[in-house]
Amino acid sequence: MDASNMTTWLAQAQPILVTFGLKVLGAIAVFIIGRWLISLVTRLVGSAMTRQRVDPTVQHYLVNFINIALNIVLVVAILGYFGVETTSFAALVAGAGVAIGAAWSGLLGNFASGIFLLVLRPYQAGDYVMIGGVEGTVLELGLFGTSVNTPDNVRTVVGNGKVLGNDMKNFTANPYRRVDLVAQLAAGADVRRAAALLKQSVSQIANVMSEPTVDVEILEFNEFGPKLAVRPYCHTDHYWQVYFDTNASIADTLGAAGFPVATRPVRIYPLEDSAAAASRAS
Repeated sequence: MDASNMTTWLAQAQPILVTFGLKVLGAIAVFIIGRWLISLVTRLVGSAMTRQRVDPTVQHYLVNFINIALNIVLVVAILGYFGVETTSFAALVAGAGVAIGAAWSGLLGNFASGIFLLVLRPYQAGDYVMIGGVEGTVLELGLFGTSVNTPDNVRTVVGNGKVLGNDMKNFTANPYRRVDLVAQLAAGADVRRAAALLKQSVSQIANVMSEPTVDVEILEFNEFGPKLAVRPYCHTDHYWQVYFDTNASIADTLGAAGFPVATRPVRIYPLEDSAAAASRAS
């Protein structure tokens, strides 16, 4: 290619290159401004919902949904600015969605379950629950999983599909819950006296509710003797404190009152001497 041809080619290509360069600069400007506007909109929506005291779980879902939707609109707008046929792009996205859906069916199932959980609202952030075999305090309900902080301070994420497909227990939904413990008595112990002493001592434990009153009743009789059901009521926040204090109260109260420790009854069978056994055998 000689110099004259090169000059001619550059003269012809210059308008195209300038136009393309301006479009690229315009697309970059649109992307930067669009991202800034999306961030501004999501912050404003989040602040508005906070002022209206919208549940944090709902806030998280709506803000994420708005952010994803606006980013898709921004990408489609930039492609349209470059002259890309958006209908073809939409068909491409739909086809990719089918392929991704087949490959990530479990992930999309968790997403769909998360939407149902948001609508049904069986629990919310801050509730103490048992979901998917995990017990603890709900930190957040995410798009694909629920984050739970277990009693031993381990953050655990449970897939929303597993949550919705299993039984759910919300210990915070009711104003109080029952602590179930037992007190094993020895055979021949004064059951009525033991029940009265335990009911009085357990009622004085901190954070035990006065209404409903503490239940102390005979649960069953076994080989050791009578077994008492000891059941105080308390708020969920105080469950473990009441649980351990009740156990200590059972041991201290029965011990101070002189109740014997329940032991397994033992029978002793005398051994026959060898001569008597031989004579009976003959």
